Amino acid sequence: MTFNYPLDIRFKLVALAPRMSVSDTRGQSVCFVSQKVFKLKEDIQVFQDESRSRELYRIRADKIFDFTTTYHFTDSSTGQALGAIKSQGWTSIWRATYEVMNAEGVVTHRITEDNPWIKIIDSLVSQIEIVGIFTGFFLHPSYSAQDVNTAAPDIRLKKESGLFEGRYSLNQVGEVSTNDEIRLMLSFMLIVQFMRRRG
Repeated sequence: MTFNYPLDIRFKLVALAPRMSVSDTRGQSVCFVSQKVFKLKEDIQVFQDESRSRELYRIRADKIFDFTTTYHFTDSSTGQALGAIKSQGWTSIWRATYEVMNAEGVVTHRITEDNPWIKIIDSLVSQIEIVGIFTGFFLHPSYSAQDVNTAAPDIRLKKESGLFEGRYSLNQVGEVSTNDEIRLMLSFMLIVQFMRRRG
């Protein structure tokens, strides 16, 4: 196990440049995410902490965002490819589904939305004046990463209550290797970015 779970993921709801902080159960910084603005392709830097003095990982899209975009993970210190994540395209419109691949391009995990109805209700209720502001208190979507070989869940992401900030918890629920753990953490951080845009 690389991290002390659960991990706490937070970001400001109103910010020009998307920034996200991740801390462990002891309150220690795991990483700080900063995304470059005004770029046609996603380019996300993952730093050790908010000082941004040491870059740990880089997440880059292979094309301008669409349903077939693949996001590649790289170790910033070595330049080594760590893997990638890709949406399953039109098949994931109802239930968001992503495939996580290792450095060789082999799919190791599949991340799926646990209950797609929450997304639908969230989208509808958020359009209602005043009430929409408080959807974050009672609508908590969650996503689970399952090993493609065992179909057993390894890590789960869940939205937590928050008014002026987005907040998610990341919990380990099964056995997972260090390399897979890092890939899954980066994958879930990217999924949080997607949900942030959705509101």
